[in-house]
Formats: sequence, C-alpha cells, structure tokens
Amino acid sequence: MKNHKLGLKYQILWSVAYNSDYLCITFYIYRGMKSILERRPSLKAEIDKVAEVAGYLWQNGWAERNGGNITVNVTAYADDEIARLPAISDVKPIGVTLPALKGCYFYCKGTGKRMRDLARWPMANGSIIRILDDCASYVIVADQMVMPTSELPSHLTVHARLIETGSSYKATVHTHPIELVAMSHNRTFLAKDVLTKILWSMIPETKAFCPLGLGIVPYTLPGSKELADATLKELEDYDVVMWEKHGVFAKGLDVMDAFDQIDVLSKSAKIYINARAMGFEPEGMSDEQMAEMTRAFNLPR
Repeated sequence: MKNHKLGLKYQILWSVAYNSDYLCITFYIYRGMKSILERRPSLKAEIDKVAEVAGYLWQNGWAERNGGNITVNVTAYADDEIARLPAISDVKPIGVTLPALKGCYFYCKGTGKRMRDLARWPMANGSIIRILDDCASYVIVADQMVMPTSELPSHLTVHARLIETGSSYKATVHTHPIELVAMSHNRTFLAKDVLTKILWSMIPETKAFCPLGLGIVPYTLPGSKELADATLKELEDYDVVMWEKHGVFAKGLDVMDAFDQIDVLSKSAKIYINARAMGFEPEGMSDEQMAEMTRAFNLPR
C-alpha cells in the first residue's frame, strides 16, 4: 500500500495486486486521520454522551453481543465545513422516504457493533451520516465507513416524526433491560397502563422522571415495518415503549435523557421483582399518593 498526499485534507492510497492472469490497481480516497470531532467541542460532547450511555447499557447487562442501538440527530452541530465533506460511502437507500430529514445529520451505532466497544471508540463503532436531498437515501461522511444499524429506517422514521411535530427530542435508544423484559412475559402486565401503574407505584422517582409511563407493543418480528409502525404509534403518547419479550425503545432530549427514563423504569422493575422474590406482593404507592405527586410536581399524568 503506497501513500500520496493530496492537498492538506485528503490522501490517496493505492494498492497493486496481481497474479499471472491480471493486474489490479485499486484507488482509495481517504480524509486525513483527523476526526470530525476535532475542534468541534459541542459535537464531541454529544458523541461523548453516546459513548457514556453505551458503557452504562453494557455494564447493566442490557447490551449482549451487538444488541441495542443509538441514533442521535446532530444536525445542529453540522457547520459549513461538515456540509462540504465528501461522502466516504456509496449512496445507500434508507428504505423509506422521509421529507422532514432532508439535509439532516445523524450519529448512528454501526450494524454488528458492540456497545462495550462503542463506549471506548465511538467513531470506530458508529458513523455520522447525511440524509440526501431525495430524503430516501444517505451517505456516510465521518469518520469511518461503518454501516449504520439495520434498524436505521425505524430510528429515522421516529426522528422524522419528532421534527414534524416540533419536538426538541434528538435521541433514540433501543436496549434490552433484563427486569423489564422479564415482566413483559406476564400477559396480565401488557394491558394498557397496567405495567405503568405498577412501575410508578414502586418508587416516587419513576413517576417523576418518566411521567408519561410505558407504552406496550405486542410481540412483533424484530426489524420489521410492522414493529416500526406500532412503535411510532405508541410514541405519540409515551417516551418509552416496551417491545414484548424483546426490549425497550426510548426517545429523549439527548441520549442521556432517553437512558435516564429507561433506568428509572428498570429500577422499579427490580424493586417489584425483589419483593416478589422475598415472597410477597409489593404494596406500592396508592392511587391517592400518586395523584398527590401529579399535583405537587405538575406532571402530565
């Protein structure tokens, strides 16, 4: 592999491979080794939060192998230089047309990548993509050609709806919290707001910090359009949605906000399961006590 300078920002690397039948010369154009995060402290701070949350997901046991996904709208940090960056990938179809996302930029966890690795090397286990003017395709612009999650259409569909409704939410997180998934195996918990009420009643912080509760999507094939559509519908009323026997999907102001809501719900699930393991049904806060919280803290429900 040989290396030739091309201006100050790019390098051409070329390699020659040959055997008795043919000669093959392959050219690659790479941006220099500098990361898009350099000299962009605000963008770096957002990606650092993604890495921090990825570490929490792994440490909690919620991100086995390559499980889970994170997608963050970073358009606000895309300056003129980023807008001029050439693509480092071919044009890729999203699989759906999303007019609200024209010209937007997203950080996406890479397909097949592990949260434990993303926590240490976020730009080697995820990439920043640009949505093209047709609103149906994208290119990778930084740092490496890491293909986004296979669930990208679902995540981007949610982000498009957030923009269309004027929401200030910028992040989506999908993960597999053990105790919450366990509770989804009890069908009596899956009726509307049954699980919400149980979880709210375990500890006041859960109602305070996840005030919309937990939506429920019945088991649907992972990665399917049906799952994406059902999730989008539930997210109209909830910030966190349980996928029966699978995991949760959350939206938030940023990735930490989305994680925090999952975290408090998971704490309540642990309290409930620990009480049952000790041989009793936890009493929980009463309806009157929860109504008092709603009034005192001006909660939406």
